[in-house]
Amino acid sequence: MSENIYVGVDLGGTAIKVGICNEEGHLLQKYEGPTETAKGVDTVIDNIEKYVRHIVEESPYSWDQLAGVGAGFAGFTNIREGIIILAPNVGFKDVPIRALLEERLGKPVKIDNDANVAALGEAWSGAGRGVENCVCYTLGTGVGGGIIINGKIYQGFGGMAGELGHISVVPDLEAIQCGCGEMGCLETVSSATGIIRMAKDAVGRGDRTSLAHVENIAAKEVFDAAKAGDEVAIRIVNRAAYYLGKSMAAVAAVLNPETFIVGGGVSKAGDILFDEIRTVFAKLTPEPLQRGVRIVPAELGNDAGVVGAAGLHLRS
Repeated sequence: MSENIYVGVDLGGTAIKVGICNEEGHLLQKYEGPTETAKGVDTVIDNIEKYVRHIVEESPYSWDQLAGVGAGFAGFTNIREGIIILAPNVGFKDVPIRALLEERLGKPVKIDNDANVAALGEAWSGAGRGVENCVCYTLGTGVGGGIIINGKIYQGFGGMAGELGHISVVPDLEAIQCGCGEMGCLETVSSATGIIRMAKDAVGRGDRTSLAHVENIAAKEVFDAAKAGDEVAIRIVNRAAYYLGKSMAAVAAVLNPETFIVGGGVSKAGDILFDEIRTVFAKLTPEPLQRGVRIVPAELGNDAGVVGAAGLHLRS
């Protein structure tokens, strides 16, 4: 075999996922090992190196075919300098990760934040395959995002582009403070955390809802209750979907993407969420800006970060 391969690294607080991709973005092989954050930064970097070498050694490819390694991290990252400024989940602060990994591996290394690499993964070989311009939302504990323009990640002036969860969409009278310190961010209503908060508020007010009988409310319980016809749960889901659709209308006016891709745990709610998002987007977006635009669920699931990280050398 003479083709080049690329290894993607998805660094999480519990596990490090690595995967081999070819130049078409196909995930050929993957491996996962413990992060071991409690043992310190050096151990985590040792593990990254170990897992990258392991997956190539266990594959039908040679080390010489490895053209580059990409890595995605949750936290504040100086992408241009290759430095992780702060990644609390792995205990990194001002770590020159790119230089350290290049020295250990003898291969070119690129880094980016986890939301950007997940977006790139979906754009490269997932729900945005074949699409040059798309915007990806990741709905989990918070709301992350990534912007792909002309097939490549758009990072912005300081590498902070794509912070979709911090678009201010909730009117002042309804707004609450976001973790970022501002008021009315999308993340406060459309993340799993926001959905759970709205459900607990409803129960606390004494609203008549089946959620009052759920001991530990999670977003899934809210969606299940909505699908079962619970009016309070339906209202919560519609509110989360409304502000997602509203944010997409704003993004469409600026970027005019062909596709909006929605991933993360909350996106698994299915049609009850997506139908409302599409309805709101159609209502709030000028017709020329919504023409031909698709709003679709992500396809790669937990593999998106690994695939996107592997693609940093080709698509960033």
